[in-house]
Amino acid sequence: MKFKEYNKFNLSDVNKEVLKRWDAENVFDKSIKERDGAPTFVFYEGPPSANGMPGIHHVLARSIKDIICRYKTMKGYKVLRKAGWDTHGLPVELGVEKSLGITKEDIGKKISVDEYNATCRKEVMKYTKEWEDLTRKIGYWVDMKDPYITYKNSYIETLWWLLKQLYNKGLLYKGYTIQPYSPAAGTGLSSHELNMPGCYRDVKDQTVTAQFTVKHDDNEVVQELLSKVDKGWNDIEIIAWTTTPWTLPSNTALCVGPKIDYVALESFNPYSGRPATYLMAKARVDAYFKPEGKDKPLSGYKPGDKVIPYKVIAEFKGSDLVGMRYQQLFPWVKPVDKIDDKIVGNDNGFRVIPGDYVTTDDGTGIVHIAPTFGADDANVARAAGIPSLFMINKKLETRPMVDFTGKYFKLEDLDEDFVKNFVDVDLYKEYEGRWVKNAYDPQFTVNGKWDEAASNKAEDLNVYMCVRMKQEGTAFKMEKHVHNYPHCWRTDKPILYYPLDSWFIKDTACRDRMIALNKTIRWKPAHIGTGRFGQWLENLNDWNLSRSRYWGTPLPIWRSEDGEEKCIGSVQELWDEIEKSVAAGFMHSNPYKDKGFVPGDYSEANYNKIDLHRPYVDDIILVSPTGKPMKRELDLIDVWFDSGSMPYAQLHYPFENKELIDKGEFYPADFIAEGVDQTRGWFFTLHAIATMVFDSVAFKSVISNGLVLDKNGNKMSKRLGNAVDPFDQVEKYGSDAVRWYMISNSSPWDNLKYDEAGVEEVSRKFFGTLYNTYSFFALYANVDNFDPSAPQVPVEERPEIDRWIISLLNSLVAEVTADIDDYEPTKATRAISAFVGDNLSNWYVRLNRKRFWGGGMTTDKLAAYQTLYECLKTVSLLMAPFAPFYSDQLYRDLTGSTTSVHLAKYPEACDGLIDKVLEERQHIAQEITSMVLSLRRKKALKVRQPLQAIMIPVLNDRQKETIEAVADLILNEVNVKEIRYVGNDAGVLVKRIKPNFKALGPKYGKIMKGLAQKLTSLSQDAINKFEQSGSITLEVNGQQAVVDVADVEIISEDIPGWLVANEGSLTVALDIQLTPELKQEGTARELVNRIQNVRKSKNFDITDKIVVKIEPNDNCKAAVEQFAGYIAKQVLAVSVTVEPVSPDEAIELDMDDYRLNVAVEKA
Repeated sequence: MKFKEYNKFNLSDVNKEVLKRWDAENVFDKSIKERDGAPTFVFYEGPPSANGMPGIHHVLARSIKDIICRYKTMKGYKVLRKAGWDTHGLPVELGVEKSLGITKEDIGKKISVDEYNATCRKEVMKYTKEWEDLTRKIGYWVDMKDPYITYKNSYIETLWWLLKQLYNKGLLYKGYTIQPYSPAAGTGLSSHELNMPGCYRDVKDQTVTAQFTVKHDDNEVVQELLSKVDKGWNDIEIIAWTTTPWTLPSNTALCVGPKIDYVALESFNPYSGRPATYLMAKARVDAYFKPEGKDKPLSGYKPGDKVIPYKVIAEFKGSDLVGMRYQQLFPWVKPVDKIDDKIVGNDNGFRVIPGDYVTTDDGTGIVHIAPTFGADDANVARAAGIPSLFMINKKLETRPMVDFTGKYFKLEDLDEDFVKNFVDVDLYKEYEGRWVKNAYDPQFTVNGKWDEAASNKAEDLNVYMCVRMKQEGTAFKMEKHVHNYPHCWRTDKPILYYPLDSWFIKDTACRDRMIALNKTIRWKPAHIGTGRFGQWLENLNDWNLSRSRYWGTPLPIWRSEDGEEKCIGSVQELWDEIEKSVAAGFMHSNPYKDKGFVPGDYSEANYNKIDLHRPYVDDIILVSPTGKPMKRELDLIDVWFDSGSMPYAQLHYPFENKELIDKGEFYPADFIAEGVDQTRGWFFTLHAIATMVFDSVAFKSVISNGLVLDKNGNKMSKRLGNAVDPFDQVEKYGSDAVRWYMISNSSPWDNLKYDEAGVEEVSRKFFGTLYNTYSFFALYANVDNFDPSAPQVPVEERPEIDRWIISLLNSLVAEVTADIDDYEPTKATRAISAFVGDNLSNWYVRLNRKRFWGGGMTTDKLAAYQTLYECLKTVSLLMAPFAPFYSDQLYRDLTGSTTSVHLAKYPEACDGLIDKVLEERQHIAQEITSMVLSLRRKKALKVRQPLQAIMIPVLNDRQKETIEAVADLILNEVNVKEIRYVGNDAGVLVKRIKPNFKALGPKYGKIMKGLAQKLTSLSQDAINKFEQSGSITLEVNGQQAVVDVADVEIISEDIPGWLVANEGSLTVALDIQLTPELKQEGTARELVNRIQNVRKSKNFDITDKIVVKIEPNDNCKAAVEQFAGYIAKQVLAVSVTVEPVSPDEAIELDMDDYRLNVAVEKA
């Protein structure tokens, strides 16, 4: 056969050609069908959302998944890969609102729910073609012809079935609690959404320490203080710090730590200069008052003084302060209760209450309590009988002072009687409709994009309120404060904590089982499983399932006004319940029957006749067991429940494919992979649902990949202009180069700094080297008509260097196989790269070029061809999962096969061909060669210039024998005449030790300085013994320290006339002195190089004989006379003479230091 030869190398073109071939041959489908009956390897695809364009990070995630699946396919497994689309949730809805120029409040007013959801259904698949295009171009094999789509009715039906299982187990319940709420998104959030990477951010907010005036009543502490205060200090103020001044109007209590020490001190308000007696924690006094002000005469104070005097007049425990009453700071609204639909006042507020969670880490040691805006606040207030401060809206619903959009309620939206009886309109009207954070104000969101800079720059309500408090004398201290605050994972805007009626999954009831099952999962990296994920499970909260949105999976629970409930688990069940409702007269007819839907017919055509989304499902009224009408709870469910249910919903379980789950044929997954941001998203919901419903893991192994950053380590964004277009990269470099770079550059779980220069380097150094190696092989194999099917020269009869590369090849196969089995693709690619570049191309091919040149097909030449062929073919198979395109071309070019490499069997290592002694010998040869060449470069000594000797101190006889076995090879490679061996204790070289502080520091931190001094002062004899034994024990400050050779760097210093290099236990000294004889030989070698270049420029065939004439020149005359035979042999010359060269045949050579004319003609 003839091996295909190329005149150019372009991976992008390879990409396109191979894609055409795959399409024509239907290779992906074949890779699955040909494995029918084989063991299965179960893979789940995490569903992306197609309402946004794919990014470069998706190339990384999809490459990782593709690598494992292709590998397992080549290992003989049947690997089904079903694509999926995540189609519900905030990303879709917010995108639609932006495109339509509306907000959530406009839905049902400016646009109907039906129209809105229809737009969502269309918008969510907007970039499907782009996703499919990129998926195809990067070679990610996944079935996109029949994907699971989360908005399909069959998918939703499985979700309903799962929810009913949770309901029947008592794990689904309704509760009224303080929950994280996103005003910008218009919905509550679950705790796992709040813990997505990047949700907690440092923000700089306006804070205030507020003064709460204590009432002069019969409280014992109050009376005691009034008896102790000096005249003029009768006003008793409790001071409390808050980072959210906007919550102060909702304050109904102040909380103290019962065991904390508090003081009462006389001083002055720093702004107004008004005297007062202040109550605060003793440990926090220095944070508010300068120490030099203590006991300084109060009478000498003048407003504006930098040092404010103060005097402590009493000390109390926090428990003593409990029960003190104070005046409402912002008396805008009176606390109320709603009893039997009647609104009545509640006077139990504005008291000091106890709380064990109070600390003296910051603030005043006294916590302002606004029960409607904090879970801890609500808990301590409830325990103490403190009312929450609620507004009553037009529907007579209790609501916090801030509405769902993030602004103080407008008076027009409140119940008139409530306003009349419980609101001080004159005080409140100044603030009604004000946004509590600028981030929620629509004026800072233009065309759906939040102008964060403008929002932060503008004065917000909190600053305004603080200034007013300062003017009114109720602010004791105002300052900007940087703190960590949660933000919405989809809008990037800050969240609020808000009292909500929500449905919860009681996953805390299964916490221990989740933790136990998690320990059986192989996490890559392991620390994610034990740390980020494992610790998350240990601190689990119940899952807030409710979402007050429109486009998503409706919660399948119907309730009557009396609290009767039904949870629906299937369309059949809903059909049956509708029939009962029709019979009871609550519905005129069954809408599903009207549409021709047939229960039990699971065809897509039948299911497309109905729609389980809002608003249609909201129109269904069911009948309770007692004959009462039941309406659906309007909530949707958390979109993460959608994706976490995909193992079952993609199969329409249990209505179809029941055996695939129940018999473990397609469950659990053997492998999944997604970004680290999914740790508390998809990974969690998969694990939680599997544990609670099936008492099983959902996946056995998982790779959690890191972020893809720009080359400087910054997060990519269109706004910053540093986002990388994946389509551009694939077109420019080809998918193989991009994939190989991303996988080989850093482990998948480490953040990748994406740099185009790195992709170019991979393309050149790895793929270019591999291409050149194949081109070399093809060129000579075609000349010699090499037949790969010819009988093999037995490996044991081949030269040592052939046996070495075959041994190394089999070791590589074993290493790569072990790496991929351990989900370590980075290690595998690096091993392949090193083999191709360092061993196959730079060592084997370079050292054996002459075996392929000229002459007939001898046994030795055949062995060389067979060895190189086997290496290239095996590499094409090994690299196939990582670089699917070029590997396919290379494999077909080598084998002449019309079958894709991806249908071939993955290589298996032959232990009998692995010779570790031989590998070590060649490795030492490579190391010494590399060290000597490095020394040559240091002094700009070309390799063509021979040198006299290298000197190697040997540690033992075994090391000497190993080096001697490859001595000729080393000398030839580095162009040196001899190797001189000296004992490590010969005293020829002066050595010193450089401690590795990174290695030793963690072990001997306290004595590290003394240990370093001892190591650096070791004698030459001690260093030699240290090298030979591999470790040394030293005593430092009475402590024994055992130091290994690997913990230090032993450096040999240069000696006159020699250069010295060190690498691990190897030391090499190079003699750099040049004798006249060495210089002449160097000149001869330079001439060979120049004449070979002339041959190439004249397009001579590699077998053409030539005649060489060199003009007389004192710079090279002696060298030519001495080495004419050597020159002739190297350049295939029949003669090399020194004689005049005529101008018409002269070719001028640049010999660096002089010019030389030669004539080179065919013989």
